[in-house]
Amino acid sequence: MVENKFMKIAIELANQSDKDVPVGALIVKNGEIIATSHNEKEKNNDVTAHAEILVIKKSSGILNNWRLDDCELYVTLEPCPMCAWAILQSRIKTVYFGSSDSQYGAFGSVIDLSKLGTNSNLKIYSGILEKECDNVIERFWKKRRDK
Repeated sequence: MVENKFMKIAIELANQSDKDVPVGALIVKNGEIIATSHNEKEKNNDVTAHAEILVIKKSSGILNNWRLDDCELYVTLEPCPMCAWAILQSRIKTVYFGSSDSQYGAFGSVIDLSKLGTNSNLKIYSGILEKECDNVIERFWKKRRDK
């Protein structure tokens, strides 16, 4: 499955998050990765430095367009409301995520911003390599608790 291939890369990106909650994201257009990122909130002391926001910014710069109509986003954790709204506004066509987020998930777990009546045709697929994505987050929090 092509979704698994790209999610495996997102997991590798998540593992680069260092002090940040390990979330990795990438944007694909026409089967090619155009940008990658991981959380950098702690690193940059920036509350908006979520993997999804960073990868949307990079992709917009690369494509010289804020409209990411024909793009797909792969992210290891269900987007929060801030990221979900940015995804909707950027017109990404498909989101694939691994782990659901029972605290902040904004594409079905807590709320579903895709249902707010925007002109979005966003497709959302959850649970892609879910166990592997869950393990990344669980290891991070276990390590933090053990300190």
